[in-house]
Amino acid sequence: MAISHTTLDQIKQSGVLHVLTRTDPTTYYQSAEGDAGLEYDLITLFAKHLGVKVKIEVPNTFDEILSKIAEGKADIAAAGLTLTEARKKTMRFAPAYYEVTEQLIYRSGTRRPIDIDSLSNGILEVTKGTSHVDSLSQLKQTNYPLNWAENEQLDTDGLLYLVNAGLIDYTVADSNQATLIRRFYPKLNIAFDISTARQLAWALSPSNDTSLYDEVVVFFNRIKADKTLDQLLEKHYGHTNSLSYVDNCQFRQHQKTRLPTYQYNFNVAALLYDIDWRLLAAIGYQESHWLANAESSHGVQGIMMLTEDTADFLNIKDRTDPVQSIDGGARYFKQRLNIISDKIPQPDRTWFALASYNVGMGHLEDARRLTELQGGNPDKWVDVKQRLPLLTEEKWHQQTKHGYARGDEPVRYVENIRSYYDLLVWLTEENQIQNDAMAIKTPPESEAVYDLK
Repeated sequence: MAISHTTLDQIKQSGVLHVLTRTDPTTYYQSAEGDAGLEYDLITLFAKHLGVKVKIEVPNTFDEILSKIAEGKADIAAAGLTLTEARKKTMRFAPAYYEVTEQLIYRSGTRRPIDIDSLSNGILEVTKGTSHVDSLSQLKQTNYPLNWAENEQLDTDGLLYLVNAGLIDYTVADSNQATLIRRFYPKLNIAFDISTARQLAWALSPSNDTSLYDEVVVFFNRIKADKTLDQLLEKHYGHTNSLSYVDNCQFRQHQKTRLPTYQYNFNVAALLYDIDWRLLAAIGYQESHWLANAESSHGVQGIMMLTEDTADFLNIKDRTDPVQSIDGGARYFKQRLNIISDKIPQPDRTWFALASYNVGMGHLEDARRLTELQGGNPDKWVDVKQRLPLLTEEKWHQQTKHGYARGDEPVRYVENIRSYYDLLVWLTEENQIQNDAMAIKTPPESEAVYDLK
């Protein structure tokens, strides 16, 4: 029997898809739950589509990703690559999945550059091999007096850390990178775009064998049509703009001054009810800013802001007692989570449970029914969060079982908690970006700082 030798058949026969990526909040990273990132989620879905396992390789430099895929030393480069004319000559790009602009980043507290001419007195660094180098080169060719250093060792996240720390003046980042990283480095600011809209896409080798490329096209067409791609984009980017600079800074201050008082209580409740303590703490912060004596105009009280009825149901005697409040809030959230249908996958199940914690299960179910009525997916937060605000409009809430609700509140509630949770994860886990950046910028005395030529 003849054996097919197409690239796709070889992958299926070996059972392994070899993927190049890079460590970045927009692509691939280690979270509290394990491997994560938009590119990781996409490549995992594609491997499932093929019925194979994934072998992930993270090359040492961005340049190495480009050279390896161009030379056919991996199957796919899924690394947030910008589709450029120069790259098209050495690799084949799959259908684009996202659109970004390239942005100049500077640090708050310094003078904001208003245009390219403003950069002449500062240190500008970009990662070697990125499209940012091409964009700057194109600007320089139009007679802008631009000078920059190409960093061979740090990726864009590392350079963003250096800007935040005041060790360099400027760098360039894609808009999705800037959106995510500014939550963790609130001193970073966007000066202006240096490019028009650019598309991100997977890259494959330029081989004459298009079997794998053709299957990638089929895959992306499917996940765009069934809204899986939209749901993944919402998962990773949907909540990233929920906090202002002031909110972000205030949270960091309270994390240092208020959270330690209740850290043990959150840890105990997390162990008892099998919930990440940082999620419980994020709920508590959204509810009360970690104030034990907090009370709203509606009569809810305590760190977890329990209503009197909920406290009675949970047998809580004193809502202002931190131990009782945190335990009660954890139990109540766990009950919400258990009520949500098992057919709803994570993380959407958690977002629905949080929404019901805020607005009640009845109103959440009303929003899910409206979602289905309008052709959306009632099991996906990205669709339901668009319908919850409709519960404020008579045209829609008169069609529901539970009537009027301030439906915009649970949307803000969930998005804020997601942001607080992300910040707590960032602040409580080892910051590898910072460690790598400082290792490069502060080498032993016997070593020279990397060449800036």
